[in-house]
Amino acid sequence: MSDLFAPREPEEMAAKRPLADRLRPRTLGEVSGQEHLTGPDGVLSRMIEAGSLGSMIFWGPPGTGKTTVARLLSGETGLAFEQISAIFSGVADLKKVFEAARQRRMDGRQTLLFVDEIHRFNRAQQDSFLPVMEDGTIVLVGATTENPSFELNAALLSRARVLTFKPHDEQSLEELLKRAEAIEEKPLPLDGEARASLLRMADGDGRAVLTLAEEVWRAARSGETFGQDDLFRIVQRRAPVYDKSQDGHYNLISALHKAVRGSDPDAALYYLTRMLDAGEDPLFLCRRMVRMAVEDIGLADPQALVVCNAAKDAYDFLGSPEGELALAQACVYLATAPKSNAVYTAYKSAMRAAKENGSLLPPKHILNAPTKLMKGEGYGEGYRYDHDEPEAFSGQDYFPEKMGRRTFYDPPERGFERELRKRLEWWAKLRREKGGNG
Repeated sequence: MSDLFAPREPEEMAAKRPLADRLRPRTLGEVSGQEHLTGPDGVLSRMIEAGSLGSMIFWGPPGTGKTTVARLLSGETGLAFEQISAIFSGVADLKKVFEAARQRRMDGRQTLLFVDEIHRFNRAQQDSFLPVMEDGTIVLVGATTENPSFELNAALLSRARVLTFKPHDEQSLEELLKRAEAIEEKPLPLDGEARASLLRMADGDGRAVLTLAEEVWRAARSGETFGQDDLFRIVQRRAPVYDKSQDGHYNLISALHKAVRGSDPDAALYYLTRMLDAGEDPLFLCRRMVRMAVEDIGLADPQALVVCNAAKDAYDFLGSPEGELALAQACVYLATAPKSNAVYTAYKSAMRAAKENGSLLPPKHILNAPTKLMKGEGYGEGYRYDHDEPEAFSGQDYFPEKMGRRTFYDPPERGFERELRKRLEWWAKLRREKGGNG
């Protein structure tokens, strides 16, 4: 129930509030872009119909309605609404909120506690929510832009349902613009191409598209319509949504790596330029491309590693922006190169064998014998110098005796690796014919 004696905001001041605030939905049905949650058959709509609201984590990018939906849930269920931000709150603030919630519970009313940026609380602070969630003092609704699996305690996640908020698509952003035009009682002064560009600039953020629209209305003179170039000049182009230390960073580098592995040079170049455009460190990209060269291409094209290191040197020499072209060249080279992970899988298998078999002594015939005692122990006995053998290949066994012969490297039948396979097959044949250590 609203307070009849609370001061009312003057109409002229209400009209000056930001457009995003004036267009804030008043019911769940008005929420745009999250129909899987707030539509007639949405998860949250079903919870309200059932009269049972549990603790939840809202996970999604900025401007998708997480805070708004939390407020609407409180209004539609009759729960008291409390909001805190993990950025500005500490343990003392949490204790005050919990105590107030306990008092309301004694009075017969539950509290919906909305915690913005909940991933910024440390592990101990996150644990402090557990008792009040378990005894029903609060219904926790936490909002995060980061992957809850990595940023939140397992104990907290086990007591809360994770609901994913999707970025707005162009259709839902267009709906927001139409609502804005209705409330402003005038069309947005953009031609079709500029309007489409504005939707793309918003990058799935509903708040951003309304803020951009406000900037356009402020800049437009009577009867003026802006084209695409005018739009870029007016709004100075909103920075791409990309946090170099969080999910955006890892999602795009994963996409780049998989596009290279999948031999798609166009997609690989797209993700490379997206990261460069967003301000990613070019040397980080160089390091990742070196990793791709040794993990996904390997000896199918040994030159790939050389190209990546050369791209790094070229960037160091040229600097930005000319040096980025060397990175693009390396990226396309990797994507179009033949692929083999034979060395990568061989390394992992060999490492596993090294850990499992302990400190086994190499076979004595390949050990040096610098002293008489060692020579008497059989060190170096029977060793055959490969360069003196026919075809410079002796076929000796180099594995520890207790371990036995292992095969880690299994190259595909092509190029340089075909020759290595022939050598291995020849070794196996000699081994069968001669037996022992040769």
